[in-house]
Amino acid sequence: MPAYQVKIVDAFTRTPFTGNPCGVITRADGLNDAQMQAIARELNLSETAFVFPSLRADFRVRFFTPTKEIPLAGHPTIATMHALAEEGRIDLTPGRARVVQELSIGILPVDIERRDDGAVRVVMTQNPPEFGRRLDRTVYAQALGISPDDILPDVPVQVVSTGTPQAMVPVRSLDVLRRLRPDWQHLSDLEQVGHYFSTHVFTLEALEPGHRAHARHFAASAGVPEDPVTGSAIGAMAAYLWKYGLVREPRYVVEQGHLIGRPGLVEVEVEARGSEPTLVRIAGTAVTVLRGTIEV
Repeated sequence: MPAYQVKIVDAFTRTPFTGNPCGVITRADGLNDAQMQAIARELNLSETAFVFPSLRADFRVRFFTPTKEIPLAGHPTIATMHALAEEGRIDLTPGRARVVQELSIGILPVDIERRDDGAVRVVMTQNPPEFGRRLDRTVYAQALGISPDDILPDVPVQVVSTGTPQAMVPVRSLDVLRRLRPDWQHLSDLEQVGHYFSTHVFTLEALEPGHRAHARHFAASAGVPEDPVTGSAIGAMAAYLWKYGLVREPRYVVEQGHLIGRPGLVEVEVEARGSEPTLVRIAGTAVTVLRGTIEV
């Protein structure tokens, strides 16, 4: 029975058992789709990443939730690059490196640097933002267990993608985020009917001075009721905040996971032409908390 090396890496943190855990199979050659899905279901983390050789890039990476494959994932990219650098498969002897990863949506660059404190900081470039259809705020308030008045006025509830389409729901305050009581089946139905991956709820209030926003994230249809810290969604959120004039700072930090006991921090960088965001990068560090083997 073939055995594969597996790691669990906590992303967007330096502290074990915080941030967002990700399974990483750094040498996945020989695994087929059904086996990868079975491993992701067995690990039962929000995502598991599988690394393959690539003829077009430095690595080919695929991402699976417990129920399906997804095209782009933020915290698994941070976790995967951390794991590859830890194994010496990314050369950081000059202090920094750029690699390109082949995903199902194309080729995207990732910048990695070793900080003075020894941490590996990973910077992920996402796809150019795409703004999809606007959604009914009353329906989403009901699905989230809040009032329509709790959703920020004068801006839309809208599907935004920087590689993975996700519903953006801006709310008024941290208090609203704390009061969310999602109806998982309703959210799952909305995600499937709307052909987007997940629901991202956020506020411009933050717990710590100097941080710019706080978020929660739900992906019921993917078998992930609440995802602790989500890099792809925060990238789409950053594009949304810029487009609608809510945040016009090119760099800032977003909090997520604190309200469910897994605090993490995501660094954001936005490029834009006027009011139109053109490119988003997200960055963070990670820590490996488990190394082992899994038999297939």
